[in-house]
Amino acid sequence: MHNKENQSHTRSAAAAGIKAALKLAWEYLLLTLGAAIAACAIEEFLVPNTILDGGVVGIGIIVSHLTNIRLSLLTFALNVPFMIVGYRVLGRHFFVKAGYAMVVFSVFLEMFAPLANITTEPLLAVCFGGILLGIGVGLVICAGGCLDGTETVAILINRKTDFPVGRTVLLINVVIYTIAGFEFTFDSAMYSLLTYYIASKVLDFIDNGMNQAKAAMIITNDGAAIADMIYKQMGRTVTIMEGEGLISGKKDVLYCVLNRLEVYELKKLINAADASAFIAINEVSEIIGNHIKQKAAAG
Repeated sequence: MHNKENQSHTRSAAAAGIKAALKLAWEYLLLTLGAAIAACAIEEFLVPNTILDGGVVGIGIIVSHLTNIRLSLLTFALNVPFMIVGYRVLGRHFFVKAGYAMVVFSVFLEMFAPLANITTEPLLAVCFGGILLGIGVGLVICAGGCLDGTETVAILINRKTDFPVGRTVLLINVVIYTIAGFEFTFDSAMYSLLTYYIASKVLDFIDNGMNQAKAAMIITNDGAAIADMIYKQMGRTVTIMEGEGLISGKKDVLYCVLNRLEVYELKKLINAADASAFIAINEVSEIIGNHIKQKAAAG
C-alpha cells in the first residue's frame, strides 16, 4: 500500500513537472513570436517612413539617425540599465524573461533591417505598423516579459510617488515625439503619436484590457503569510477579510490593487506559497485615494 502511494505521488510530481515545463516553453514561444512581430513592425513599417515607436526604441531610432549606429545594437544597449532596474522592481522572473525578449527583439531587428520595406505610404505604415506593434508587445507582456524598459522606471516612480504608470510612459513618449518633431518633421511626430495610440489599443485587446490598474482577489488558507510576501516582495499592501466557502469552510480573502506588469509576478508568488489558492483578476477603471499602496519595507 505504501509503495502504491509513493508511485502515485511520483506520477503526480512527474505530471506537474511536465505541465510546468510545457507552460514555460509556451511562454518563451510567445516571447519569441511577440518580439519577432514587434521587430517586423519597427523595421518594415515604422523606420522606413520615419515614424517612431515610444520609449527606448524611439530613443534608439533618433540616436541611430544621428550617429548611423545600428538600431538593434542601440535598442539592446539602451535597455540594459532598465533591465537592471526591472530586476530590482519586479524580480528575477521578470528580469530573465524581459532580458530574453529584448535580446530576441534586437536579433530580429537586425534580421529585418536589410529586407525590402513593405510600404512607403505613411498612413498604411501607421495603421499596419501600429497593429503589428500592439500584437507583438501584447504577446510579450502576456508571457510575463517586456520590450520597453521605460515602463519599469515608470513603475518605480509609481511606487515612490503614486504617479500613475500610464501617465509617466505617456509623458516620456511625448518628450520623445517632440524631439522627433524637431529632428525630423512634425508630420513624423504626429504619425508617431497616432501609431502609439493604435498600438496601445491593440495591446489592450490582446491582454484583455490592458488598463494600468488591476485588482486581485485571492482566496486562500494562509492569508497573513501571503499578504506579508506581497508586501515585502512587491511593495503592495493587502486588505485581509474573512470568508467562508460553501464546501471548503473558513478562508482568508485578500484584496490587492497592482499594475499589469505585476500580475504575472503575483501569480507566481501565490502559486509558490499556496497552489490551491483561488485568484481572480479584474480591471480597475479608477482609483480614489492613496491608501492602497505603500512603499515596501527596506530589505
